[in-house]
Amino acid sequence: MRNIITILGIGLFMLGSLAYAQTPDQDRYNPDPVNTNKFRQLGQELPTPNVYRNAAGAPGHMYWENRANYEMDITLDDENQRIYGEETITYENQSPDPLTYLWLQLDQNVRKPNSLGDRTSTGSLTNSGNKMSIRQLEAMHHEFPGGFHIDWVKNAEGTALPHYINETMMRVDLPEALQPGESFSFQVKWWYNINNRLTDGGGRSGMEYFEEDDNYLYTIAQFFPRMCVYNDVDGWQNKQFLGRGEFTLPFGDYKVSITAPSDHVVGATGVLANGKDILTRAQRERLEQAKKSTEDPVMIVTPEEALEAEGNRADGTKTWTFEAENVRDFAFCSSRKFIWDAMGVPMGDRTVLAMSYYPKEGNPLWEKYSTRVVAHTLKWYSHYTFDYPYPVAISVHTDRIGMEYPMICFNGGRPEKDGTYSERTKYGMISVIIHEVGHNYFPMIVNNDERQWTWMDEGLNSFLQYLAEQQWQRDYPSRRGPAENIVPYMSGDPTGIMPIMTNSESIYQFGNNAYGKPATALNILRETVLGRELFDYAFKQYSQRWMFKQPMPADLFRTMEDASGTDLDWFWRGWFYTTDHVDIEVADVQVFQLSTGNPAVEKPLAAQQESGRTPYIGDIRNQEEIDQTVMEANPDLQDFYNKYDPNEVTLMDEMKYRQYLNKLTPEEQALLEDDSYYYQVTFKNIGGLVMPLILKFTYADGTEEVKRIPAEIWRYNSEQITKVFITDQEVTSIVLDPYRELADTDVNNNSWPRMIQPTRFEVIKRERESRNPMQVQRRMEEMRENGELPPNGPAGGRP
Repeated sequence: MRNIITILGIGLFMLGSLAYAQTPDQDRYNPDPVNTNKFRQLGQELPTPNVYRNAAGAPGHMYWENRANYEMDITLDDENQRIYGEETITYENQSPDPLTYLWLQLDQNVRKPNSLGDRTSTGSLTNSGNKMSIRQLEAMHHEFPGGFHIDWVKNAEGTALPHYINETMMRVDLPEALQPGESFSFQVKWWYNINNRLTDGGGRSGMEYFEEDDNYLYTIAQFFPRMCVYNDVDGWQNKQFLGRGEFTLPFGDYKVSITAPSDHVVGATGVLANGKDILTRAQRERLEQAKKSTEDPVMIVTPEEALEAEGNRADGTKTWTFEAENVRDFAFCSSRKFIWDAMGVPMGDRTVLAMSYYPKEGNPLWEKYSTRVVAHTLKWYSHYTFDYPYPVAISVHTDRIGMEYPMICFNGGRPEKDGTYSERTKYGMISVIIHEVGHNYFPMIVNNDERQWTWMDEGLNSFLQYLAEQQWQRDYPSRRGPAENIVPYMSGDPTGIMPIMTNSESIYQFGNNAYGKPATALNILRETVLGRELFDYAFKQYSQRWMFKQPMPADLFRTMEDASGTDLDWFWRGWFYTTDHVDIEVADVQVFQLSTGNPAVEKPLAAQQESGRTPYIGDIRNQEEIDQTVMEANPDLQDFYNKYDPNEVTLMDEMKYRQYLNKLTPEEQALLEDDSYYYQVTFKNIGGLVMPLILKFTYADGTEEVKRIPAEIWRYNSEQITKVFITDQEVTSIVLDPYRELADTDVNNNSWPRMIQPTRFEVIKRERESRNPMQVQRRMEEMRENGELPPNGPAGGRP
């Protein structure tokens, strides 16, 4: 039915008069505007700007950082699977504060028997139906003798320094306060047992044992006592390492000598300083060739050479020396099983070496993809942030983990023993390499505090990972990034959801909260709220402002607003500080047209509308059951009103209309001839998260139009709003979020008229699939060769 807008006076004809007055949230629902308005500023939540961090989100004019430089001698004991080390740390106090003690991280202590992590872990037997695997039972009874053994702590002159170990941290007491601008050198000697990831509870650092050839592959990190961060926000970093929250560390220069079996190949953070003493002439020549090869990797240690080394143990040791400048950490890998390849990546006026180390068990996947993916990651992360500043980037193959360190990372993705692999394994490997190499940018260069704010490196990195994945292959099966992928989490059990602004050790669903949701939020900010041009400019500003510095969440929030010229406090508040979700309903649509006031037009339209109404059920039944009414039996009882037609145009109607027109100017008369449609649409915010409205209008002639309305439309009422849209022709449908960009958790209420999307279900007979598609195809080819299938038989299916 058509609704008529009657113009009482031409001066009232304005769009604003068609929408009801809307009152701010705080006035209607709560007398306290500070706690309810979703568009209130983040003033109370963010720290006050100061000389160290300014209001624009940039480092202030008195910003400072302390530094820690390391010289280390490390021995890898391949017979006993131990690390022995001595280090000299030179700590530079650039702060304005005298320091009477220093704090170091002892992360290996998380593996000590009865560690803080063990004592505070929880578990249940009943949740698994009173069932447990043999491996789980063994793990409960297995006690790995892990943790640092600190032999001594001395000053540069060799005098013992008082020190105290508090779980995974160690305090070193200074003989006198370290004044601003001064430095202090001291020495530490230690050793620890290397954990086997398979049998000793996993872990970021450790070893893998290959029983087939009696060899080990070591990926070693958190292997030395490391300086904690002291900064202008928190003072000394004092959060214990419980196993989940990662690391925050100061920048410094490293010189590390690693003594390993003579037939091992060692890769590490930094550049090899004694390559002439370690590598053969052929290997050195291949490295030089690799720098010039920007299309394909060059083998430095070939598969044949690696196979020979793993089968013939050599005697003695070699010492590899690596040097790295301005890095916040150091890690290395070592094995006689390593194949090593490399290629050059142009980076401005420099060439970066992208490299991979992997055993034969990683092929054919690793030889084909790993180093190319490293190079691809450097190219596209640099495109969105800054040119990669380090000389190398390394990917090391492990069985299943993914972990990052400056210039080197450890990545899973292992094919089956027959060399085949599933699609999941392939894309899982490519994604983890992109992700872990990408961590060179966040947090290895943009040095945020992972122990406190996991999302600042995992979320930002997962966002860039998504962009790089899409540059690798069209329709790449990205797990995180697209808005709809976070819907199951945001629409799930509220008791399992926490704000993004939650400390790492307190998060329930770690992957969704620290990786998925912030990555999705940034993608929505880029695609829907700001647009790509504004977002990319602001994000690059943030990245470049905070290179080799230590940003906090407020620095990101403020920079994005400052560089984009957009107030985004509503966005940060909703996505990062609350557990609200997106569920916006197209609750009501009413259609209006202007009344011309002309009885010759309006009365026939009214009659047409009335005749088109569905009859009342009582009238239908009365027509069938009543034989004759009183009026039908006595026609003389009829009077004027029995014959009166209110929709008949009378002379009086015409006279009144002419009088009305005579009072109008030609311009006002032209307004009355407007035959536009006025659609009054009411939206309800069910999920609580205010978002822009993206609406696709489909018209009677089949054309479509998309209208984008900023989130500020909710500023006066974040629960329900009404807006009028004027169209030249009739609208046949309105769809909210037509391109799936809002992470709306219920799309069944997003349309007018309602278009319910059916959810399909299937009936299955459970059958264990033991072959991946590559194995199936090989089996089919074997069957054809053996005459078990015709030459042109089926190409797929499971035999």
